[in-house]
Amino acid sequence: MTDQEDPGSRSEPTAHRLTTRETAERLGVKPETVYAYVSRGQLSSNRAPGGRGSTFDAAEVEALARRTGRREPAPSAGDLAFRTGITLIESDRYYFRGVDATELARRHTYEEVAEWLWTGELRTGMRFAAPAEALAAARRTGGALPAHCGSTDRLRVAVVAAAAADPLRFDLSREAVLGGARSLIPTLVSALPMVGGAPAAPSGTLAPKGADGGIADAGLARQLWPKLTARPADEASLDVLDTALGLLIDHDLAASTLAARVAASARAHPYAVVSAGLGVLEGPLHGAASGLAHRMLAEALERGGAAPVVADHLRTGRRVPGLGHRLYTAEDPRATTLFALLAKVPHAAPALAAARDVVTTTTRHAPLHANVDLALAVLSVSSGMAPEAGETVFAISRTAGWIAHALEEYGERPLRMRPTGQYNGPRPPQPLPVTMGTLLQ
Repeated sequence: MTDQEDPGSRSEPTAHRLTTRETAERLGVKPETVYAYVSRGQLSSNRAPGGRGSTFDAAEVEALARRTGRREPAPSAGDLAFRTGITLIESDRYYFRGVDATELARRHTYEEVAEWLWTGELRTGMRFAAPAEALAAARRTGGALPAHCGSTDRLRVAVVAAAAADPLRFDLSREAVLGGARSLIPTLVSALPMVGGAPAAPSGTLAPKGADGGIADAGLARQLWPKLTARPADEASLDVLDTALGLLIDHDLAASTLAARVAASARAHPYAVVSAGLGVLEGPLHGAASGLAHRMLAEALERGGAAPVVADHLRTGRRVPGLGHRLYTAEDPRATTLFALLAKVPHAAPALAAARDVVTTTTRHAPLHANVDLALAVLSVSSGMAPEAGETVFAISRTAGWIAHALEEYGERPLRMRPTGQYNGPRPPQPLPVTMGTLLQ
């Protein structure tokens, strides 16, 4: 759309001017709305050189953007687009605040990656601790659940219990949100029951985590391990789990993250934001996808190869779990990183070979690559974990990402995510419906 001439514009030229289109983009509105701001006296304009269209003072536009909270670019029709400084995905790689996420997760613990995501500062040796009152409330509430409840059910309940134990949860200041996040995540892990009386992960001094692998103190990963399997942990396996936690913290505006941002836009407290994310995460196309890959991989091991398993999926019209990702044309970089670490775990060799067999067999029919769900399945199958273990890892890890997005959203205009529905029901006026009671008489 070309710039329109503003009847009330002035002709004197001024430096640092924006065109109508540039102004609309800065404010995240349509060009027509820019002229509405002018007519209401919220913005002034000058006639552009040559008398075509108008120009606007850049500083005045920025001041209006701060007042209205309109900083996001105007989305295309049917799309939602928000400015974010957390995760960038491009050219089959992804980055946390500009830093390669796979390198960050390989060299630093989950807690350190979370701090980087939240604050932009890398704090080595960072550890999270669960407050006694919140943990007691989460464990009591979780203990009242039926025995058949899965870990995601227990995590959702634990979030609600922890929120109820925090009278300051409505404080949305940055420091309060960060303090709550550092206590909520270990509370979620500690509230999960041990698997079959599993022993704690081994103590002692291991090699510092870095380019050569190894972790001096697995921190949250060490706490989480016995909640996932009864098998004792070794250094290499803990390194895989800790790296998986770091890799999965965020992945731009995935469905659960969008739900979390919507909750934050309504100024829901951080616990409610996490609850919103957990609700979406449980879908089979999101966090629960790793469970499907786990079952497929276990079946491939049982049947001695991937071919019959893949054939069954193709015959019934089901997609093969753990393959393909809409954001990557090649292998998911998260899967590549975890496969490299799993190759150092001796007991993971059969499951890793089965996963590669699944990829090789499937690519004969479709050009699909492994995604992170398949890598999580290798970890869970080879470590004697339940099928839902990958979902648990996903949920614990992504909690930090939801908090990061909440912190961003709290700085935006409240309730900005208000799409308009396109009604396609019966046109009014319609007669009042006949009640069922009337029909039965």
